Amino acid sequence: MAAYLQWRRFVFFDRETVKEPPGPDGAGGKPFALPPGIAVCDSGRGSLVFGDILRQIWFLPRSLQLSSFQAYKLRVTHLYQLKQHSILVSVGEDEEGINPLVKVWNLEKRDGGNPLCTRIFPAIPGNKPTVVSCLTVHENLNFMAIGFADGSVVLTKGDITRDRHSKTQILHEGSYPVTGLAFRQSGKTTHLFVVTTENIQSYTLSVKDYPRLELDARGCGLRCSSLSDPSQDLQFIVAGNECVYLYQPDERGPCFAFEGQKLIVHWYRGYLIIVSKDRKTSPKSEFAGNEAQNSDKQVLNIYDLCNKFIAYSSIFDDIVDVLAEWGSLYVLTRDGKIHVLQEKDTQTKLEACKSLFLLMLFRKNLFEMAINLAKSHHLDSDGLSEIFRQYGDHLYNKGNHDGAIQQYIRTIGKLEPSYVIRKFLDAQRIHNLTAYLQTLHLQSLANADHTTLLLNCYTKLKDSSKLEEFIKTSESEVRFDVETAIKVLRQAGYYSHAVYLAEKHAHHEWYLKVQLEDIKNYQEALRYIGKLPFDQAESNMKRYGKILMHHVPNETTELLKILCTDYQPSGDTGGPGMPEGKKANSEEFIPVFANNSRELKAFLEHMTEVQADSPQGVYDTLLELRLQNWAHEQDEQVKEKLHNEALTLLKSGRFKTVFDKALILCQMHNFKDGVLYLYEQGKLFQQIMHYHMQNEQYKKVIEVCELYGDQEACLWEQALGYFARKEEDCKEYIAAVLKHIENKNLMPPLLVVQTLAHNSTATLSVIKDYLVNKLQKQSRQIEQDEQRIQKYREETTRIRQEIEELKASPKIFQKTKCSICTSALELPSVHFLCGHSFHQHCFESYSESDSECPTCMPENRKVMDMIRAQEQKRDLHDQFQHQLKCSNDGFSVVADYFGRGVFNKLTLITDLPSGKAATTIEAGLQRELLMHTKRST
Repeated sequence: MAAYLQWRRFVFFDRETVKEPPGPDGAGGKPFALPPGIAVCDSGRGSLVFGDILRQIWFLPRSLQLSSFQAYKLRVTHLYQLKQHSILVSVGEDEEGINPLVKVWNLEKRDGGNPLCTRIFPAIPGNKPTVVSCLTVHENLNFMAIGFADGSVVLTKGDITRDRHSKTQILHEGSYPVTGLAFRQSGKTTHLFVVTTENIQSYTLSVKDYPRLELDARGCGLRCSSLSDPSQDLQFIVAGNECVYLYQPDERGPCFAFEGQKLIVHWYRGYLIIVSKDRKTSPKSEFAGNEAQNSDKQVLNIYDLCNKFIAYSSIFDDIVDVLAEWGSLYVLTRDGKIHVLQEKDTQTKLEACKSLFLLMLFRKNLFEMAINLAKSHHLDSDGLSEIFRQYGDHLYNKGNHDGAIQQYIRTIGKLEPSYVIRKFLDAQRIHNLTAYLQTLHLQSLANADHTTLLLNCYTKLKDSSKLEEFIKTSESEVRFDVETAIKVLRQAGYYSHAVYLAEKHAHHEWYLKVQLEDIKNYQEALRYIGKLPFDQAESNMKRYGKILMHHVPNETTELLKILCTDYQPSGDTGGPGMPEGKKANSEEFIPVFANNSRELKAFLEHMTEVQADSPQGVYDTLLELRLQNWAHEQDEQVKEKLHNEALTLLKSGRFKTVFDKALILCQMHNFKDGVLYLYEQGKLFQQIMHYHMQNEQYKKVIEVCELYGDQEACLWEQALGYFARKEEDCKEYIAAVLKHIENKNLMPPLLVVQTLAHNSTATLSVIKDYLVNKLQKQSRQIEQDEQRIQKYREETTRIRQEIEELKASPKIFQKTKCSICTSALELPSVHFLCGHSFHQHCFESYSESDSECPTCMPENRKVMDMIRAQEQKRDLHDQFQHQLKCSNDGFSVVADYFGRGVFNKLTLITDLPSGKAATTIEAGLQRELLMHTKRST
């Protein structure tokens, strides 16, 4: 029980008198006056509501513009304004006698300018005339309770705005007047508190038969009860003359010793408002304790029950009621005035508290009071943080480091952490600093430096249990930078903790670094890589493959085989829903096998077997390995096996695009069969022959010429030169070469003689048969050429005679038939110098040119095309050079180009303009000569 006199007093409210608004002339400033005869009051929905003894209900909005309407014929006795609905419930009298009526008004709807009355019904229970003492309505509009002076309570259940949707019954009967009613809603449970002058009961309305529980055997006067808000757990407040009691639906709660005769009790925003009679005046009657004499003074106190102080206290003259609206309290007095109590802002309240702190700086309870006050008035987090900081500084200066760190912890999120950290680093209070840093991490406000500092504190304190608790937090609750923690643990030598943290939070690189560089557990590192997704497993094998290959070569090779064929993480179990495995590029892992040629060979052979389309680098490296093994092998049987393997690999067709590289490898290792095979595949026939020449394999030289001489004729010439330079007896091979040269006419005889002249062992008998046969062939050729020359001379003479005749003699056209239709010629007809004649209509139908004979035109065009082709080929120097170089008889090539006129400037004259008639006949004769020559040949 708290003593009233021990509670501190503050002035957290400002008091003013409500004044009239300024008029049109600017006049104003007079106190606002209420209508006379006000009997009941309430507030809500933006208005103060009054009921008077003159039948009127008044509304006073914030603009202070009064309005009213007649609600009853005699008087208004009770009002209840709902806070969440525009519904007003009133009780009054329309006729003399005890017959109160309940009216429900819808303020949003109008009936002739007045609020719409949606329901009227008599209030008395069971037709017993009695006076209504109190009224309450549930905010859900499904319950309404009316208390009477005879001790009965009438409950209306259902829609209170309509008659047909509600049911009225007597809930409570007693011997003592009902002085207060209140509904309490907690979840789906509804309670009704009923207080009389002598007892307090609680009814559970959400249960059938409405069970009743008597809470206490003491009561209160009218208007001396109220219901608190959720800050006090919706407790029912009953104010007696000695104490104020709080009740739950099933038990009595705390009580407060506030002495004095209570007249009015209200609850407002966490404050308890009590209007009591001044102690200097005489007491009133028990039931009508709220009706004071006009000369009585009344005290209005505003209590903060949570923080146990008086927020405001003042004396008024004859208070009618206290209403709450528009964020302020309005005190109505009997003289018609309205006094407004405006709560001060939180900062002003704190300044008031600080003035007390200056007086009693070292009293802890003042800080506690400030904190409680700030919380109850919903001070923002910045203001609270400042109080906690000042409290922490106060305790720190007193040497209470444990208490100070608790206050500093409450500033996390607002106060810069470095402010606290510097204090406790200087004081070497590591355990306090650890507590602060732990909370900083729990609230996910720590950065990497804070994590480093906290882990260093753990390691200095050697608190392994706290360290494990910190790092083994579940993933959903991680509140620190994991990478920073791993670094610190690694530096401090806590390798197992670092590995745990890295594995748990999937920091694969850090896990492998610790395992390979610190713990040196290569098997475990390899196992971990095998569990990773493909991309991460591939990258880590490229990074750490050499280290693993050096220490665990066999296991590393097996993992690489899997990684490059059909990789699945080792933790996954295959199934129909599993995705297809990925494949790494096996060529990229060849550098991993440095100094491990045996494992490299096994890896490469495996890749070529299971993956025929392996990268070219795999085949290149495998060929090099096989050639190295073959070159260094001493055992003949093994060497033969390695020889066959290397040759088989060469013949696999995988080296077409890297021919030069494969050839260099074979030459480096003196792999003769491979070199010859590659020469053959690359059509390097001269290199094949030179290879045999270097090794003095005469038969092989002849075989190469026989095999490839048709593709490259110069091989025979090179073979003849090779044998000619030999001093030993090579007559057999020279004869074979000469025979082939003779058959193919590959070399002039003079060149053959000059070539063999260098060989001292080659006698005339060696080339006798060759020279005789060659001379006989040339003799026959000379005879044929002389005959052909004579023929061309005779033909030329004849043609020249024809040309002269055409120039000097007239041409007689004796044709009688058309050369096209073979019908007899009729005029008009067309004749050509070639001897063909045509009907004019036949000529026009079949001729493509007026100047050409249709019959001779195809043959003439062939001749013209040949001339044009020769003209076009005149500048084909590259082609001429190539033919001259590759031909067995260069003279014939030059003669052919001379015959084409390549070395002469040829002017081709075709259709001339009509203005040059003097040369037209000459040009025509030249064309006819060319055409005639072509036909004759």
